Amino acid sequence: MAITNAQARQQLLDAVAEATEDIGFALASLGEAYERLDEHTADTLEQELFRPVQLAYGRAQRTHSEFAARHGLPSRSFEPATPGAPSQGVRGLLDAAMDAVDRADSTLVTLQDSMLPVEFGDADLRAGLESVRTLLGDLRSRARELVRTLGR
Repeated sequence: MAITNAQARQQLLDAVAEATEDIGFALASLGEAYERLDEHTADTLEQELFRPVQLAYGRAQRTHSEFAARHGLPSRSFEPATPGAPSQGVRGLLDAAMDAVDRADSTLVTLQDSMLPVEFGDADLRAGLESVRTLLGDLRSRARELVRTLGR
């Protein structure tokens, strides 16, 4: 059964929304971890993890809303996410954030591999997806490095 343009574009929007929600959860978890750290380590977390995730979150939201507007599809707003349970501690919050980043990246990889962005998307959508993936790219290794220094 062939897929219509509208169905394919809605699938694109749904996948971008799913990734955006995961990025939002990561951002909330990093914010909670930030509050539990000493000033120096919190500054490192902000620079190495929080800021790139925050930029990726904004870019993902913009990619979603602009694509919806260009194609006359309903957009949506993304509510601030609730972070993981505070009882997890900083390492648990960082792990939860990086798991969410991995889920978002996996969703975007699957979307890009599906060829929907090429067949039913546009250049701006593809650029937005690539930008988000670039921002999320090496966060796991940065988080590992930060965790290595905790408690020192």
